[in-house]
Amino acid sequence: MKPWSTSTLLTRFVVASRFMPVYLALIVLVVVCAIWVPETLSPVALSAIAPLAALLAITAIGQMLVIMTGGIDLSTPGTLTLSAMIVAGVGKQSDGRIWIAIATAIGIAALIGLVNGILIGGLKLNALIVTLASGQIVAGIVSRYVKTFPIQSAVPLGLSDWASSRFLGISPIFWIGAAVTVASIVILRYTTMGRRFQVVGANPVSSQVVGVRVTLTQTMVYVVAAMLYAVAGIALAGQLRNPGVNIGTPYLLGPIAAVVIGGASLAGGLASPLSTFAAAFFLTGLNQMMRSLGLATSLQFLVFGLVIIGGMLVSGDRIIKGVEAVARERRPPASAGGLPGPTGVGTG
Repeated sequence: MKPWSTSTLLTRFVVASRFMPVYLALIVLVVVCAIWVPETLSPVALSAIAPLAALLAITAIGQMLVIMTGGIDLSTPGTLTLSAMIVAGVGKQSDGRIWIAIATAIGIAALIGLVNGILIGGLKLNALIVTLASGQIVAGIVSRYVKTFPIQSAVPLGLSDWASSRFLGISPIFWIGAAVTVASIVILRYTTMGRRFQVVGANPVSSQVVGVRVTLTQTMVYVVAAMLYAVAGIALAGQLRNPGVNIGTPYLLGPIAAVVIGGASLAGGLASPLSTFAAAFFLTGLNQMMRSLGLATSLQFLVFGLVIIGGMLVSGDRIIKGVEAVARERRPPASAGGLPGPTGVGTG
């Protein structure tokens, strides 16, 4: 094999190695469940887990896009909750108003994302502080908005019927999550826009030099992320039928954990929608396993926290540094062709 071919294969291995732990974790989880709680692997249990995992995956992919630009978004719970409540409020339990309610929810979510994007991408304010503040503002708006609702307000029956239906034996919410994942992979890997977006995340300074509109990209990513949160909120509202003001709470740290466990680089530029999707299923399956084992809530939080810390310890950044160190030690002389630095991004 030619030296350059060997280098290419090694480079691809280095890049891909950061995404391996989540798949290994899934295998371990399946083995543990098969031994201790085999009922969690039954078709009925898996069909129940699928929509919950898909909801987490949709929000996690939105968070992943933000993290790829070197940012972070803590407005997820507020945006998701507001979108769900808008579907109930604007929908007025009328099937004829479903699409108006959905369009309104996504539109307002996009506006929230645009405000975040302008403050962070345009004015260069701290992403953590800005999104935390905007999330609190949105939470206040939700509390005020729900006071205008009639008692026991619910989403239109058509939306709840859709969420409770089955396609190929699985909730359509799962297929929405799968579609979002596939679309993200295709856009990031095979389109010019997607490749430019990843370059901005990996090196915004160089991207600016070569003429890429960095500020616009950093602004619009918050809009896209917020719209994905809205999609998850709408689907969750349909699943619950009567959404409450606290339905977004689990989606503050869950999506971030899925992105980290999925191997994304917290420095920006490197992430995989498919691995993020897998991480969402791992976290949801882990939660279901702990419930099936009858663990106390305090122990569930303990285990969940330890898993997140473990994910950080074997994060993609740490793995790739270790693989690079081993590769440098075994690198042949320069004349024979060494291992080029991993400049690509994983999106599969």
